[in-house]
Amino acid sequence: MKFLSVATLLVASPLVSAASLPSIFDPTQVTLKAHTTENFPVKGDNPLDYCENPAGNILQIESVDLDPNPPLPGQTLQITASGELTETIEEGAKVNLVVKWGLITLISQTVELCDQIKEVDMECPLEKGPMTLKKEVKLPSVIPPGFYSVLADVYTKDQKKVTCLKADDIQFKLLV
Repeated sequence: MKFLSVATLLVASPLVSAASLPSIFDPTQVTLKAHTTENFPVKGDNPLDYCENPAGNILQIESVDLDPNPPLPGQTLQITASGELTETIEEGAKVNLVVKWGLITLISQTVELCDQIKEVDMECPLEKGPMTLKKEVKLPSVIPPGFYSVLADVYTKDQKKVTCLKADDIQFKLLV
């Protein structure tokens, strides 16, 4: 089965990683909220938005659905996504990933897309054409309560935009 890897990276991996928090607070950090009035929501039952108009992106997402939405600590998150690649994605593609818990940056790194998609049983190259994903992710039972923001900016080895997705104000509450 082909994979809509970016959606899974954006939704699942930051939530799993969010259980380990830094021990210091840096008041100079800012949120990922866009400073524009125009939104570009991703179709489906999800908290995702495109960072900008996705018209020229290599990945054309048809829909992303999360169950449950919003995700809940200790539960299995089911991700169903579909879309189409207008070009083949080869080794060397990168993902700039930023995850924030309130004002605190938990993750800020650039990773190889082809290394990350192995987590969902895929490998490069990702061939041009339709893609689908059905993936279940067990979320940790302890995710610190608060608001999380996530950004995943993906581009090819030739610096062509694959997609850029963000989710602002994903809230986890303390479960009692």
